[in-house]
Amino acid sequence: MATFVLVPGFWLGGWAWDEVAAGLRAGGHEVHAVTPPGLAERAGEAGPHVDLDAHIADLAGLIEDGGLREVVLVAHSGANMAATGAADRVPERVARIVYVDTGPMPSGLAGIDFYDPDTRAAMEKRVAAEGDGWRLAVPPFDPGADPVNLAGLSEEHLAAMRERGTPQPFGTVTQPLTRPEPLPDVPRTLILDTFTVEMVRQMAAGGNPVFALMTGPGWTYRELPTGHWPMFSRPRELAALLEESAVTQG
Repeated sequence: MATFVLVPGFWLGGWAWDEVAAGLRAGGHEVHAVTPPGLAERAGEAGPHVDLDAHIADLAGLIEDGGLREVVLVAHSGANMAATGAADRVPERVARIVYVDTGPMPSGLAGIDFYDPDTRAAMEKRVAAEGDGWRLAVPPFDPGADPVNLAGLSEEHLAAMRERGTPQPFGTVTQPLTRPEPLPDVPRTLILDTFTVEMVRQMAAGGNPVFALMTGPGWTYRELPTGHWPMFSRPRELAALLEESAVTQG
């Protein structure tokens, strides 16, 4: 049986994985659904000091201090940064890293660099005006304004995301990731929800440095068409793909 460590994206805690974790545990797997520092039940730890390094250290510590080995490390959305950093730090303990509708960033780039300049400016303005300079507020999760990413979510899902979500420490978004050279040879799986394998390959061929890291040897791909939060919209199917990834050999 496999050991899964599930890391949620921005604003969410380990609770976001409840249905997926239940499916994996029903299959006999060991599951650790992580809440990063400063979020959900750990909101009391939030502050300007909580940055990407803090999230990486916390995640790597959970794996090392827990004596976890042969881990299938699963990162959704913005958790790509912390999970990549942790896998880089303890590669001997990670059997595979699975990116759910996200992927690794090149060394020297921050999460905010993935967005276009207008979106970055809007985020920075919102943090300054509403978040005391260090908190990124929970978005409205309005399906009318964001139909692609929020596809497949019920009103109950959206209400839970709004009500249980917590502001994201902005240091986790703006601090660049520093990666080792050469990069550890950890097997990688990409589960695509709002884009396709062909789109990844086209972006990589066009010279996009982010998507270039999502191609080449060591990668496997699975498509699960839905919105950006498949742990809510298609949890059974996501759990099945994660189980499959645990036994994939390239």
